[in-house]
Formats: sequence, C-alpha cells, structure tokens
Amino acid sequence: MKVIYDKACGVDVHKSFIVAVICDSTSTEPKYLRKRFSTFNNSLIQFRNWLIENDCQNVCMESTGKYYIPVYNALEGFISNVVVANPKWVAVIKGEKDDNKDAKWIADLFKLGIVRSSFIPPKDIRILREFTRYLYKLTCNKTSEKNRFTNALTVGNCKLDMVFTDIFGKSAQSIIDIVLNNDNFSDEDIISCLRKNCKSSHEDILSSVGGLTYTNEQKLRIKIVEDHINYLTNQINSLRDTVDMLVSSFEDYINLLMTIPGIDRNSAISILSEIGTDMSQFSNHYRLSSWAGLAPGCNESAGKKKSVKISRAGVYLKPYLIEVAHCAVKDKTNTYYANKFNKISKRRGKKRSYVAIARKILVAIYHMLSTGEVWNPTDLASNETNDKDRIKYTKNNFKQSLKQLLSLGLTSEELLEMINQNAILDT
Repeated sequence: MKVIYDKACGVDVHKSFIVAVICDSTSTEPKYLRKRFSTFNNSLIQFRNWLIENDCQNVCMESTGKYYIPVYNALEGFISNVVVANPKWVAVIKGEKDDNKDAKWIADLFKLGIVRSSFIPPKDIRILREFTRYLYKLTCNKTSEKNRFTNALTVGNCKLDMVFTDIFGKSAQSIIDIVLNNDNFSDEDIISCLRKNCKSSHEDILSSVGGLTYTNEQKLRIKIVEDHINYLTNQINSLRDTVDMLVSSFEDYINLLMTIPGIDRNSAISILSEIGTDMSQFSNHYRLSSWAGLAPGCNESAGKKKSVKISRAGVYLKPYLIEVAHCAVKDKTNTYYANKFNKISKRRGKKRSYVAIARKILVAIYHMLSTGEVWNPTDLASNETNDKDRIKYTKNNFKQSLKQLLSLGLTSEELLEMINQNAILDT
C-alpha cells in the first residue's frame, strides 16, 4: 500500500500517561521513535515540542473516553493534522497487545491513510456543546425531581394530579402550600387558591385533598424536593442565559434551522452544538446520518441479512432529533412531515416512523447548512396534494387556458393541431 504520511505519530492514550511512537518512512526501512509522557499539562506541552522537533505534523490517537481531550487540546493549533479515531478502527490483534505495540500499530495504520477520522468540532462549538449537554442533564434531573414530588404527594393520599393537568401550575402550587403549611385548612382556603381559568370542579378539587394527614417528616421531605426543583430551575435559567451569550455569532444559522417545522430556538441551538455549522466535515448526508445513529445498519453474511437496527451513536443528538420529529409530526401549520409520518407508519409502525422523520430532518439540516437555503423540500407540492387532486386541478387549468386561447382568436382546428404536435414530440 502507498504511504500517505512520511512521518506519522501514533498515540496510545491512558488516564495518567500516553505512549507516542513516530514512524519515519522517508527512507526504505521505516524508523521508529518511541517516548512516554505524563498527562499533566506541562508534560503534554513537552510532547507537543517533541513532535515539532522531529518535524511530525500528523498525529493519530484513539478516542479513549475523555482522556484524549487534554492531548487534543495541547496539540490543537500547533499540529496541523490531528486525527481522533474510533478504537474499532485501530484495534490490535489479541495476544499482541501492549502500550508500545498499540502506539506503533496506530502509527503504521495512520501512515497508510486507512484510519477514519472522528468528527471533532471547533473549539467554540465544543464549549457550546459542554453547556448544552449540561443543560440537558439538569433538565432531566428536574424532571426526575418533579416525578419524585408527585410520588411524595401520592404516598400521602393527595390526588391533585388527578384533577390538575399540571400540579406545578399556580392553582395547584397554592393548594400544596396551604396543605403543607396549615394543618387546619378549610374548604374556603382551598377554593380561594383557584384561578379563574381553572377547569376542574370545586367538588373534585376538595375531594382530592380532603382528610389529608401528613406527618412533619413527610412535609419536610416534600419541601426538600420542592427546594431542589427551585434550585434546578434557577440553574437552568442561568445556563440558558450563558448559552444565549455563546450563540450570538450563530444567530443566522439558528434562524435558518427554525424554518424547519418542529424546530424552535432551543432545539436549533442543541443541534448546532452537536454537528457544528461546517458540513464539509461530513462527505455527504449519509455519513452524517450514520454518525448521528439514524441510519440502518449493514449486517449481511452468506447472503443472509441480519439485524439492521440503528446504532447507539448520537447519544445526545438523536434524542434532540426524535423530540423535534414528534413536534414536526404534530405541527398543524405545515403538514409535510405529518403526511410522511402517516405513510411510513402504515408499513413500519410509529416508532420506526419517528426515527425516519428524524433522519429526514437531519438530511434537510445538512443541505441547508451546506447551501444556506431555507427549508423548501423538492417534493413539497406532491406531498401536500395527492395525484387525484392534482389531475383535477390540472384539468381545470387546461380548460381555462383553452377558453383564453379561443377568446384571442385561435380556432379549434389550430388547437387540435398544437395538441397533436406536442403528442408527437413527446413520443
């Protein structure tokens, strides 16, 4: 095989140290330089200087958890070609494995150009990604605490969740405050908490909280959970303010993605934080779909096709897109994805249909970020109007066109001659 990089460095990354091997293929017999470094920042700077001294600008390492990130940060901006590879592309043969052999094997594969690079976005996108992922985690924690709060009420025989759609609304929260802070509350106290737009009947609301006897310990637990929910809400609001500040330079891209049905501002920010704005990182939309874990697998042997379910990739991006797909299908202002969903769900079921819609949205995002055009599918007209209606509309337009031509002085014989000429040309 042809050597692509005359000087290539393979790095075996661990938590406390790295092993680097430079393969020099400028001569007939390749030469190897091996050195071990600590993962402390000063030692990583020494590693970077060692690469520069040996004139090696091509480095490959495997993506070992989060341990590769400090190494990548030390090399970014100083080494022109830094590749982070999935471990399955640089796996060593079993029984022939140690740190030195791993680094040498990575260097040998990388110099031939057969190691596929993982997508590493620019630093500003990576920083934004850290905030959006943390925001996602805090939102999940808040949801868990809300469920815990509801369970604590249910354990104490409080059935407000049966009469209120949202027990965290103003009316329900006012009633809960009275129940927790007043042992001898009356029916009038409960009814005074209700808002004018409350749809539940007074009898049902009074029945849901009637005869409650919470112990002090139960009340204390509910208040602790409530305080935690309020704390998480403040943290989420603070994070959102920081994210809004970080995305000030991406407003054009955010507005572009918001033209897609189902995508709001928060969804657009989350998607951009995962895939970035430069689609040249992906050779085509098939590669992006595969990277996001939304493409069917390829698993065939001896003429038999085995499981082709989607992969586990896209741990953060995939949930964003599935959530957007649910919103797009329910969007009444634009039924494009709803029609697509109905056609697919008849054959494949609803769960697979949501995945298919999520993939279609991702493909649209890829082309929109590549071209800068707003959302405008090529099959939008055919999707919104079935063939029967299109034939009907075309016939009406044809009749109106004939009337206009006759009114302008054309005879029936001339019209028939035009139609026959077009028919001959089509054949």
